[in-house]
Amino acid sequence: MIIAIANQKGGVGKTTTALNVSAALAFSGKNTLLVDTDPQANCTISFVKNKDEFTVSMYDVMVDNVNIEEIIKRSAIPGLDIAISKISMAKLESSLMGEIDAHFKMRDVLDTVKNKYDFIIIDTPPTLGLITLNALVASECVIIPIQSSYLCLEGTDDLLETIEKVKRVANNDIEILGVLITLHDKRTNISKDVEDRIKSVFGKKVFKNVISKSVKLEESPAYKESIFTYAPKSVGAIQYKNVAKEIISRAKKK
Repeated sequence: MIIAIANQKGGVGKTTTALNVSAALAFSGKNTLLVDTDPQANCTISFVKNKDEFTVSMYDVMVDNVNIEEIIKRSAIPGLDIAISKISMAKLESSLMGEIDAHFKMRDVLDTVKNKYDFIIIDTPPTLGLITLNALVASECVIIPIQSSYLCLEGTDDLLETIEKVKRVANNDIEILGVLITLHDKRTNISKDVEDRIKSVFGKKVFKNVISKSVKLEESPAYKESIFTYAPKSVGAIQYKNVAKEIISRAKKK
């Protein structure tokens, strides 16, 4: 199953979710590919040593037809591979401008490797530009991380509208697999109110497990580790492990 992690609002824990969901799926015995499409390349930095040694990335795969196998690297976690990104991804939109199949590039690329993996997780940038559109066209499902804050639903209308347009025009099969509440602080009244607001909008789409605010989750990428190797007994590790279980369960029903 191919899953895009998408939300054009920054700072919602999207990359943290992509990193740790991918790791959790791999630790659950699922062959997993994490596709980094964000020009900031935070997933790549977290899992790949000496990324500057590699001259090609997802940009070259999508623009110059480089074989994706050339940019897939093994992570230190058994069963988890990563398709690397570089800052060059920021040029993707201008590079593909005018190409009639621009929105289908990622789908065509991932079609060549999807049978090798149980799950392909796509980390997207915090925009609704061509990269995110490519991810949505390529994916069977979307996970939407939403920060537990007062302005949590700001911008989600635009994302939902984009998903519906993609569904009508380019990918009839795409569905929202789940909405994940992130950066949650259960000690505050506003967090409970925000959780209720999100559930009132998305209903059963909201994952039962939420992701709490966690220093360990913030620190782990700096040490080039997932939460499962950096702080395996932490609350964040337990929560992402449970989210992965929900993802596997929901994927079976699709």
